[in-house]
Amino acid sequence: MIRVLLGEDQRLLREALATLLSLEDDIEVVGQAENGELALALIQKEQPDIAVLDIEMPLKTGLDVAEAVNKLGFPCKVLMLTTFARPGYFQRAVASGIGGYLLKESTSDQLADAIRQVHAGKRVISPELSLAVWDDPCPLSPREREVLRYAAQGMTMQDIGAALFLSHGTVRNYMSEAMSRLGAHTRIEAITIARDKGWLE
Repeated sequence: MIRVLLGEDQRLLREALATLLSLEDDIEVVGQAENGELALALIQKEQPDIAVLDIEMPLKTGLDVAEAVNKLGFPCKVLMLTTFARPGYFQRAVASGIGGYLLKESTSDQLADAIRQVHAGKRVISPELSLAVWDDPCPLSPREREVLRYAAQGMTMQDIGAALFLSHGTVRNYMSEAMSRLGAHTRIEAITIARDKGWLE
């Protein structure tokens, strides 16, 4: 029996997934979590074989949980569910050692099959997601992403400079370069583009 934990903040979807997976002869849902913190606590407590996690959960994202599972050395494998094929999310998920990455539009049969494959040690990735990475790599340098991330939190150029120990002019140059790489005309537009792609995560 494959023991599965579900982490999904939308209650109706979470309960529907639990019901559908419970119909499978070889899958048992041992826990449900509406946020990432609870999901991580339940992974530690229940020791499931597979954690099926939504990326965008409150308190801790599915990516945060996957990274924590990897760092803490839990034997649980992670299968990520997402609504969007965001390259930044995908790259971070793969770096955290996830076993699977599926779009939410997948059928329950596809999800059950993916759970079995991940449990068997294989990696399952929706073709649309893997193609998104090759088609749309992040053009930003790590420092440009950092500056944009701080700007997205509402920090001024002076605040960002103080946080990163950089001069105001250097921060302005990073911001200008980031806008240029993204084809954005304003700081807000650059933040929006990068956030929509999942590059600020």
